Amino acid sequence: MNRFAAPVLALSLALSSTAALAGGPIVIEEEMQPAVVVEETPRSGWIVPVIIGGIILCAIACGNDDETEPG
Repeated sequence: MNRFAAPVLALSLALSSTAALAGGPIVIEEEMQPAVVVEETPRSGWIVPVIIGGIILCAIACGNDDETEPG
């Protein structure tokens, strides 16, 4: 049985492997359209100056008013 099965198995592997490995990967390139960059105005452009201004006003208003008591 081994004398018959081994050559048949080798022949079937040889015939089927050539069909399985024939050709190559199919690469499909899509045409890319140029991207249009639209610059938007920043929405939070006023938040940072308002916060920094508030911190500066608080520092000026609060100040260091601590008077040391003689004693």
